[in-house]
Amino acid sequence: MTSLVHRLPRGLLNSFRRDYQLWLMVLPAVVVVVIFNYIPMYGIQLAFRDYDFTKGLTGGEWRGFHYFEQFIRSNLFADLLRNTFLISLASIVLGFPAPIALALILNQVRWVRGKRILQTVVYMPHFISIVVLVGLLNVLLSPNTGIIGNLVKTLGYADLNLLASTETFIPVYVLSDIWQHCGWNSIIYLAALSTVDPSLYDAAKIDGAGRWQTIRHVDIPAIIPTMIILFILSMGSVLGTGFEKVFLMQNPLNLPVSEVISTYVYKIGIVSNQFSYAAAIGLFNTVINFIFLYAMNAIAKRSSDTSLW
Repeated sequence: MTSLVHRLPRGLLNSFRRDYQLWLMVLPAVVVVVIFNYIPMYGIQLAFRDYDFTKGLTGGEWRGFHYFEQFIRSNLFADLLRNTFLISLASIVLGFPAPIALALILNQVRWVRGKRILQTVVYMPHFISIVVLVGLLNVLLSPNTGIIGNLVKTLGYADLNLLASTETFIPVYVLSDIWQHCGWNSIIYLAALSTVDPSLYDAAKIDGAGRWQTIRHVDIPAIIPTMIILFILSMGSVLGTGFEKVFLMQNPLNLPVSEVISTYVYKIGIVSNQFSYAAAIGLFNTVINFIFLYAMNAIAKRSSDTSLW
């Protein structure tokens, strides 16, 4: 054990000397992560104290799990969890397979120039800001002036406001999210498909495999490890429904289904100045996400050879 302890620093030092260019390249990313992800963790104790501006983060009265109990016993607890889970579950069920299907389709396009144009078109929505996207949704889905809103009206749903209805809020949120990010998320699957040995496609053709059979027996097995890793990572944010988009799409009519944990934390912490309570809710959210991540990684490790650790 002693020899191992002495060897570790020397090995690390040798790694710095041998691969110093790589360490210098990764250094800015490490610094950013430390500054914005690890140093702020010092403020976690805020969830266990009564925050006081005059006493700082460590000067407030220690309250233990008081704010966690307050959140769990609150009348909004069940509704917030339900709304967050429903939006996240719908995003995973519909949004996770979408880039996979798109990557498989793009991989079958043999016209090189057309493939590049198609890729550029499906990537572009990713670079639209959330504010602009929600503005587009308001314009297009307006029941009075929107193209889609008027189309819905002509179909016999004159009283249906897609952005104000509790029944259509989640479908609008999920489908618009798929439209915006599906193309961009397909890049990693296209990268995985580019590593497939071309001889496998030749062998499939010789065996008489059609296009769908090639996708099933060659393409899909090649991207399964990537699918597993990304699915595990997506489970790590199962309660991390995007704040910006949900908050911008909220209105008094759809609030019963659009109020999620992230928007509630904003209203409690920033608007109502209940910083300790908001910190407790945020920490609760993070712990639940970590549990889902750890559990999904354990399941993937047992059922396959692919996992995060």
